[in-house]
Amino acid sequence: MQKTIDITTTQNVTIEYELASLRERLLAWVLDFLLVCFGAFILMQLVQALFGQMGEVALTLIMIVFTVGFFLYFIFFEIWNAGQTPGKKVLGIKVVRLDGKEPEWGDVVLRAILYLMDAFLSLGVLGSVLIKTSPKAQRMGDMAANTTIIKLLSTQYQYRLEDILNISSLQNYTPVYPQVRVLSEQDMIFIKTVLTRHGQYPNQAHEEVIIDLVSHLMPLLGLDRPPANRLDFLKTVLRDYVVLTR
Repeated sequence: MQKTIDITTTQNVTIEYELASLRERLLAWVLDFLLVCFGAFILMQLVQALFGQMGEVALTLIMIVFTVGFFLYFIFFEIWNAGQTPGKKVLGIKVVRLDGKEPEWGDVVLRAILYLMDAFLSLGVLGSVLIKTSPKAQRMGDMAANTTIIKLLSTQYQYRLEDILNISSLQNYTPVYPQVRVLSEQDMIFIKTVLTRHGQYPNQAHEEVIIDLVSHLMPLLGLDRPPANRLDFLKTVLRDYVVLTR
């Protein structure tokens, strides 16, 4: 069963997230490791081109640079890209603090340092066991930094346009909002995802997402007043889009 976690944002809004699995975290780490290895290979080629055959001292220095660079890689990207290294970005996961704030320097550095225990000294066994067994899927570095890793978009709620087309029978249907043509397929997929999450978890956080989404759509569709029923409005927008664009 997929683990989830509730995180209260700094605006005091509680949002449920799906936690990244061990497999996703491992694949992201492998991608990041390969990128660091590629950088080390380029460095070796550069040193060899400048100084010729490398001796033991040069190789030792490159290994030290590689090791330090590996940790700096994670620290830099998780700060600069709001909790995402390139590997995490490809896998659609990110580091978050459990208090809803963005990870800070201290958190990211602590996570990187404890990689020594979670991944290297224990050959990955300690980190894997903790991620699989802890309630919030936290390795030692996460526990120390009060962080975890979440999915940005759960696979349970990913849709294609074909899913939208099957919402209901639309024969003999007259569109209510012909301006819906200004929206895109991705907009429709997002609307459908929001509706599904609201139906699955009808809490205050998802209710506020619905309100924000309707407020964003109103000027695009030329509406001056909010609709009486926001959920019906979003479903109507979906139907109109299907009728007018397929």
